[in-house]
Amino acid sequence: MECYLGMTASDFCNLQSFIKAHFAHEWLADPVDEGLWFLCGLRAAAGHLQFHHFTLSILRNKAEVSRIFCENMDQMEHKTLQNGYTEDSKLTVSIKTIMAKHAVLSSGAKMWRCLPCVKSELRLDLTLACGQSFRWRETAEGHWTGVMGGRVWTLTQTDDSLWYHVYKNQDNRGEECDRKRKAGVAFQVENKPEKRSRVAVKEEEKPVAVTIGQDTEEEEETLRDYFQLNVKLVDLYREWGAADPHFRRIADIFTGVRMLRQDPTECLFSFICTSNNHISRIQGMVERLCQTLGAPLCQLDQASYYNFPSLSALADNSVEACLRDLGFGYRARFLQQSAKQILDTHGLQWLEGLRSAPYLQARDALRTLPGVGTKVADCVCLMSLDKAAAVPIDTHVWQIAKRDYNYTSGTAQKSITDKLHRDIGDFFRKLWGPYAGWAQSVLFCADLKKFQKLKEMSHLRQPQKEEDVKEEMVVACEKTKIKTEEDKTVKNIKTKAARHKKAKSSV
Repeated sequence: MECYLGMTASDFCNLQSFIKAHFAHEWLADPVDEGLWFLCGLRAAAGHLQFHHFTLSILRNKAEVSRIFCENMDQMEHKTLQNGYTEDSKLTVSIKTIMAKHAVLSSGAKMWRCLPCVKSELRLDLTLACGQSFRWRETAEGHWTGVMGGRVWTLTQTDDSLWYHVYKNQDNRGEECDRKRKAGVAFQVENKPEKRSRVAVKEEEKPVAVTIGQDTEEEEETLRDYFQLNVKLVDLYREWGAADPHFRRIADIFTGVRMLRQDPTECLFSFICTSNNHISRIQGMVERLCQTLGAPLCQLDQASYYNFPSLSALADNSVEACLRDLGFGYRARFLQQSAKQILDTHGLQWLEGLRSAPYLQARDALRTLPGVGTKVADCVCLMSLDKAAAVPIDTHVWQIAKRDYNYTSGTAQKSITDKLHRDIGDFFRKLWGPYAGWAQSVLFCADLKKFQKLKEMSHLRQPQKEEDVKEEMVVACEKTKIKTEEDKTVKNIKTKAARHKKAKSSV
C-alpha cells in the first residue's frame, strides 16, 4: 500500500505520534508483521531543503528494515527534489508496508485460525503435490502457500487440526475478480498481454503489499469446500480396502489423499497445459500464465502472487502469440480457442453449470473444446465438477492396472483408445464404487517418483500385517499349486510320448 499525507515542517516533531494515531490500530498491534516499516521524507524549514528520514520497525527484523531503507532512501530524495518543494509547501510522505515473510505457525498463532481435521482425513503434503492443483508451494517446512478464491493462503497442519492464514491484498482486485466470475459478470482484465510483459509493467499493475485481514466464516467455508471436508475419507478408505487388498497395503502409507474441488476455469485451463508434460513443468507454465494474464494479489518473500486469469483475459486474440513466446507451444492455441469458444457459444456460467449435469454428459461437453481429450475431460470432471466416479486414464494408470491388477485387456495396443479408457474406468468403478476417482488418485499419488521414499521408509519401519502375510501365502500357495499341476501335466505328456516312441521302435 502507498498513501500520501500532506505535512509541514512543523509537524516533524509529532511524526511518531501521528503515525501511531493513524495506523497503530491496523498494523502496530500485530506481532506477525515483522517486515513492516515506514519510510518518511520531511522537509525542514531552514531556508533550504533538508531531508529527515524516519524509520519505524515493528519487530525483530532490523537488518532487513535497514537494508530496504538504504536501498530506497536515495530514490525517495531524488523524487522529492524533482518535485521542487519550497519552504512553504507541503511534503509528500510515502508510507509503504512490506510483508517480508510468509507466515509460519511457530512465529505465533494469533493471526492463524484452525478447524478440526486429523491427518487420516487430509495430508497436505500428498494432496497438494500429487498433480491435482499446480499452484501450491511448500514455503516453509510443512507450510503450503497458494491462491484460492482470489486470495493467497498459507496452510499447515498438526495431528488433529488444519491451520490457515489468509493474506488480503489492499485493493481486493483478486477477490473482486473471483466474485464477478461467480456472479456471471465479465471481468475484463486491464492488463492485456501485449501491454503486460515481464520486462515492463505499469506502476499500478505491480503487486501491492498486504496486511493481514480478519478471518471470517466465509474463509472457513471456502476451505471446507475446497478440500470437500464433508466427505469422510476414513470411511471410504475402509470400503476400498475391504474390496481391494492392493489398495489396503497402499493406504497404510498414503493416508489422507483427498480430492480437491477446484474452480472449474482454473482446473480446465491448467489441465490443457498437461498434454505431454510433467508436474514440475506444468507448474511453471501455470505460474507464467497467471503472471502474464492474472490480476496481482500480493508479494511475500519477494515472490509475487497472481489470481488465475478470467475467461475474458484468456480469450483475447493476442493471447496465443503471447503464450507461445512464453514456451507454451501448441497448447497456446488450445488455451485461447477454448476460452473464446466458451464465451462465444456457452457463456461465463457454462463450466460451473456442468456440476449439475450427469457425468458422461459433462465429459462429452468438455471434449468439444480444443485441446480437451477424454483424459483431460475426466480430470476436470473429477477435480472441479463433482464427478467422483470419473477415473482419468493415462499411461501411468494403465501401467498400474496391468502391473497391480493383472488387467490384460488391450495389452496389444500401444496407445489408450476411447474404448480402453472406458474399459479400464469401468473396471475400477466396479471395484471401488461411486468414489472410484478418489481411490484412483491415491494409487496415482503412490506411483509418483517424488513419493517413493515414503514406501521405502514404511517398509523399514513397519513389519507386514498378519492378514497381508496370510493373503500373500495363500496367493503363493495357489501359484505353487498351479505350477505343480503344470509340471505334472508336462511330465505326463513326456511320459506318454516316451512310451509311444518305445512301442513304435519295438514294432
